[in-house]
Amino acid sequence: MSRASLLPIVIAAVLALGTAVVGGTITVLDDWYYSLQQPGWAPPGYMFGVIWTAIFALIAIAGVLGWEKAPTRRDAEVMLGMFAFNGFLNLLWSFLFFRMQRPDWAFYELILLWISIAGLIVFCGRFSKLSSVLLVPYLVWVTIAGLLNYQVIQLNGPFG
Repeated sequence: MSRASLLPIVIAAVLALGTAVVGGTITVLDDWYYSLQQPGWAPPGYMFGVIWTAIFALIAIAGVLGWEKAPTRRDAEVMLGMFAFNGFLNLLWSFLFFRMQRPDWAFYELILLWISIAGLIVFCGRFSKLSSVLLVPYLVWVTIAGLLNYQVIQLNGPFG
């Protein structure tokens, strides 16, 4: 494997890890969070780290595959911009929910996050079916997180 072919892998891994680390620092599990009523079907707390780790790995792999299969430089640049925007939305959700303690705002933002994931799946699917398939678990998990977020609002609202 050449140095040039390793570069996208290293960049994707660093960006995925960086996003995960920043998200982890934003996620404050304090008295406020533990006081929230959770729906009975909520996953156990330890599962969130396991699931997010797997999802970030899949996102990084999807990004590399999409980059390698992009037919033009413009497609690669648009895809990278979409991944960057999605990472921003991912972090913004954590900020709104945990730091601002506004699950209601986080829920509406999560709708944008969901749309950005769906957009990535469609865009990447034009030139890398595997890349788009690897993003499906992310969409499924954010859908579950959205339902959980909505239930937290129903059980604990209003906020603010």
